[in-house]
Amino acid sequence: MKFTKMEGIGNDYVYVDCTKNELENPSELAKKVSDRHFGIGSDGLILICNSDVADFKMKMFNSDGSEAEMCGNGIRCVGKFIYDNDLSKNTELTIETLAGIKKLKLNVKDNKVSTVTVDMGEPILEAKNIPVDKSEIVKLNDGTEFNKVNLKLKDKQFEFTCVSMGNPHAVSFIDKTDDFELDTYGKIAEVDEHFPKKVNAEFIEIVDRNNIKMRVWERGAGETLACGTGACASVVACYLNDLTDNNVTVHLLGGDLNIEWNKQDNHIYMTGPAKTVFTGEY
Repeated sequence: MKFTKMEGIGNDYVYVDCTKNELENPSELAKKVSDRHFGIGSDGLILICNSDVADFKMKMFNSDGSEAEMCGNGIRCVGKFIYDNDLSKNTELTIETLAGIKKLKLNVKDNKVSTVTVDMGEPILEAKNIPVDKSEIVKLNDGTEFNKVNLKLKDKQFEFTCVSMGNPHAVSFIDKTDDFELDTYGKIAEVDEHFPKKVNAEFIEIVDRNNIKMRVWERGAGETLACGTGACASVVACYLNDLTDNNVTVHLLGGDLNIEWNKQDNHIYMTGPAKTVFTGEY
């Protein structure tokens, strides 16, 4: 199996071109290739496949073998893989995912994709569609409604704003992210009973109205250096709680993402880098 190791601000996956040949049992394969001691080493496995409804299809598997709906950093690398490997030379692409069809704009430099802007679609705020159970509904003056849950995780109390970007996120605001014990609290939040499909947990430090720091515990993967859908959900949560404006730079352990919640079309636009690390055979 030929593969390409790629990363988007440290969120790394193994990418395989399945447009000509499909892989058997990708769930088990994801667990093997993701192992950082006995495999290639990654946060998971992403397959580039043919699609009947878009230019290409993205299938994503976490390091524990579970299939995920979407990955913002991963889909940017999908766009780079497609262009750099001549599967398509279009700089605008549509990608089918389990979270719907996403539109990509590829920013090309020296005949290689350097950054990608992704139309991540509209944020999902309805409790049943996130999903989240037993939540408190908050209603803003403009009629917008969103959901919060208060959780006691071990010895601390946290308030989470719940958002879906095609996959479930719970966003909490803390004083400092640098020394936060994410391994302790993120792990508990992921499997809390309020989240029937588990959850990605983001912990946010507000820097100013246009900058936040974020650490993330990803469902099925643990702490990662970055999470694109998590960055989008976090900016939505910040804006809903009047902590930031609608255009924010998100500073993650692996690098920065620009996230804009366009209030005219209600879509979230994410811009960030995509890089090839190495290629090989497994």
